Amino acid sequence: MANIQSAKKRIRQNKKRAEHNRIYRSSARTYIKKARMYIEAGQLEEAQEQANLAYKTLDKAAGRHVIHPRNAARRKGRLMAALAAAREQANQ
Repeated sequence: MANIQSAKKRIRQNKKRAEHNRIYRSSARTYIKKARMYIEAGQLEEAQEQANLAYKTLDKAAGRHVIHPRNAARRKGRLMAALAAAREQANQ
C-alpha cells in the first residue's frame, strides 16, 4: 500500500480514469457487436446505422487515448469490410 500522499492520490486518479475509460471502450464494443449481428441477419440499413455509431465511438475513444488510434482504425476497417462484403453478397 502506498504511504506517500502523491502516490495515494495517483491511485485514486487512476481508478477514476479507468472507470471513465471503460465507458468508451464498452460502448464501442457494443456498437460493433450490434452491427455484426445485423450484418449476419441481413439487415443492412440497421447495420449501417450501428456501424456509424461504432465509427464515432471508436474515433472518440482513440482521440481520448482510451485505445490506440491504429487499434481504432483496424476495428473500423474490419467492420466496414464486413459491411461491404454483406452488401456485395446481397446484390448477387
